[in-house]
Amino acid sequence: MITWRPAALLALATLSLPLWPAPWLGLAVYTVLVLAVAGLDLVGAVRLSQVALERDGVRQLRLGESGTVTLTVTNTGVSDLRAELRDAWPPSAGATPDRPYDFVLPPGEHCRIELDLRPTRRGDRSADRVTLRSYGPLRFAYFQSRKLAAPWTVRVLPPFTSRRHLPERLARLRVFDGNVVTRGRGQGTEFDALREYVVGDDVRSIDWRATARRESVVVRTWRPERDRRVLCVLDTGRTSAARIGDAPRLDASLDACLLLAALASRADDRVDLLAVDTAVRASVEGANKATLLTKMVQAMAPLEPALVETDFGLVVAEILRRERKRALVVLFTALEPGALGEGLMPVLSRLTARHTVVLAAVHDPVVDEMAAGRGSAEALYAAAAAERTLAERRRVVAVLRKHGVHVVDAPADRYAPAVADLYLTLKAQGRL
Repeated sequence: MITWRPAALLALATLSLPLWPAPWLGLAVYTVLVLAVAGLDLVGAVRLSQVALERDGVRQLRLGESGTVTLTVTNTGVSDLRAELRDAWPPSAGATPDRPYDFVLPPGEHCRIELDLRPTRRGDRSADRVTLRSYGPLRFAYFQSRKLAAPWTVRVLPPFTSRRHLPERLARLRVFDGNVVTRGRGQGTEFDALREYVVGDDVRSIDWRATARRESVVVRTWRPERDRRVLCVLDTGRTSAARIGDAPRLDASLDACLLLAALASRADDRVDLLAVDTAVRASVEGANKATLLTKMVQAMAPLEPALVETDFGLVVAEILRRERKRALVVLFTALEPGALGEGLMPVLSRLTARHTVVLAAVHDPVVDEMAAGRGSAEALYAAAAAERTLAERRRVVAVLRKHGVHVVDAPADRYAPAVADLYLTLKAQGRL
């Protein structure tokens, strides 16, 4: 391909055409000469097969963080590489600087091009393409390729903004858990150990068999129940695509799920993850305390809302297949009367018969603002629609609670801590 320079020379020749003694013949000769020079210039350009590309840098980031990806260009040819390069990424990768690079590279040398990435969306962000032009010495002609192989993918993890609520909930957990062993038995406790009786112990805690064997009075001690099962179920169907504030409902569910998992793992409970709509999209099972959050954020990162109706029959079947023993099932979904009434309600009794069920939904504050509007006729109609929506949500909540389901309905800024608080309440009551 040729650049603008040969075209500019031909344009100048055309302007001076009336001054030539044989204009058209001279123009033809001049055109052939310019094209011949452009062809010779192209022969002097480095072939694209003699250019090697290699990437290095970050492989994963949390949403809101920034990192650097480096593209190394190596000239394996025998002449200077005069090149213009553009490294294209999707807009959501936040790559800067977003401009072409012009450089000259001697034979056997390499140069490094650094891009700063600050992603604006969660998920996998892949390099789109590398466009490279290799010019001849006169820059009359060039070789170009738009799809040079330099693959690179950066996984953008959920930001886990609710982490700031974790210390307070852990302090509450230590009130009835931690290393404190209780003298008497209460709700949500299990047998811990035997020790000798001291003045003030409850005589009802005396273990008479152990006392007979040791010939000294021995009492039982108790501790809060541990090794309970917690299953976090993420609804990735169409209702998870609704935007609450500046983010989809699914992102708020991911944040609340991470806070619950961090808290439950510190309480020595086993936490699993299931993301499903019409198929299972992600699953984490059997992770230990040290690797749980890492596996969960890796599984959550590529999740995107699917514009399909969630198959709650499949959801319940997967839960019952995975959890044979009684467990706390936390379903992160939306309080949509249509979706729950037609999908979840017919199969809910199968789930509540075996497990303790929590339904956690994000409340959109815009609906409350609309319900309070009274300034004009349009505001009154909007308020009426909002009141009807709120009434339907209250009706769905009442039906769910009638079936024994614990419901969390909170705005996005209080959603994650509300789910964690309900978990602590159920654990303190021994109802997991």
